[in-house]
Amino acid sequence: MSKFNRIHLVVLDSVGIGAAPDANNFVNAGVPDGSSDTLGHISKSVGLNVPNMAKLGLGNIPREQALKTVPAESNPTGYATKLEEVSLGKDTMTGHWEIMGLNITEPFDTFWNGFPEEILTKIEEFSGRKVIREANKPYSGTAVIDDFGPRQMETGELIIYTSADPVLQIAAHEDIIPLDELYRICEYARSITLERPALLGRIIARPYVGEPGNFTRTANRRDLAVSPFAPTVLDKLNDAGIDTYSVGKISDIFNGAGINHDMGHNKSNSHGIDNLIKAMKSEDFKYGFSFTNLVDFDALYGHRRDPHGYRDCLHEFDERLPEIIAAMREDDLLMITADHGNDPTYAGTDHTREYIPFLAYSPSFKGSGLLPVGHFADISATIADNFGVEKAMIGESFLDKLV
Repeated sequence: MSKFNRIHLVVLDSVGIGAAPDANNFVNAGVPDGSSDTLGHISKSVGLNVPNMAKLGLGNIPREQALKTVPAESNPTGYATKLEEVSLGKDTMTGHWEIMGLNITEPFDTFWNGFPEEILTKIEEFSGRKVIREANKPYSGTAVIDDFGPRQMETGELIIYTSADPVLQIAAHEDIIPLDELYRICEYARSITLERPALLGRIIARPYVGEPGNFTRTANRRDLAVSPFAPTVLDKLNDAGIDTYSVGKISDIFNGAGINHDMGHNKSNSHGIDNLIKAMKSEDFKYGFSFTNLVDFDALYGHRRDPHGYRDCLHEFDERLPEIIAAMREDDLLMITADHGNDPTYAGTDHTREYIPFLAYSPSFKGSGLLPVGHFADISATIADNFGVEKAMIGESFLDKLV
């Protein structure tokens, strides 16, 4: 019999809690990540007020840095700790895959100087369209269409760009490059980026509409991912006939593997919370696991180095946390964590190599306090332990400490 009938894992994308021990092995615009601290620097630079996460124990998590996130609670209602990444990477897929029990020993390929001519030429030959070379670099998805959308409308050229993640993105105005054509080009791009030296996690179709100065990305985005290289705990649950719900881009990150109920993409963090609560309130969801990604922290504020927006986004989540808790059943477990850091006060625009916070709450808890500092994959090992399935490659369960 399971200790918890349902477990809900919410990933606050990029909400790191201080530099990891090996952070100096990772760099941002030539600056080692060793002084990065997403939550700490937001709190120090613009202030942070997240009383609901603080109540669960966020401020009690031990920190090497002098920076504090939020005040400690004398009597927290949940369990808290921080977790360290063992995989060689600091991107979205690596973080999520490790959370589900995999150890990525060879990081995906990223292209800070843009994609090589060989890839662009192959896409041109396949599509019959030229590629705008000036856009071929890490770029904000909204900025790139503002800068090159007018040219695309005149010439029909492709806008191909990347980001801090191992992704190739193709932006296309729906009136100039029809969706079917865009998807077909992305499928080809996927076929030529499945092995090194261009092993990419995702190919993303980024359609948009509108006129110069007023472009809007549409909901017709499509992600073409690679599947995890080994079974994750999602697969173990699915194989055992246990419900697995995904909210947001979780299904894309795992290429659908191990997911049997997809709540779809999020239009915003708030919309994602709505979808999570909808799943939690479903009469059909009696036993199993939900996995939610809230990406706005990372996509809208971390990469754009906007600490004020990042802080406000954290406040928004914290204000809605009581709604999530209210939707829980007595035998539910809520876990809140992250997948990497993205310090909005730091050099460059890349992710930062950080510990991630971990908070756990259940209405059934009789105790609370600090858990030992562990690793990302301990989350999935705990989930596997609860539902009586095998863990994946790595991770140690702390289920017996949640009382």
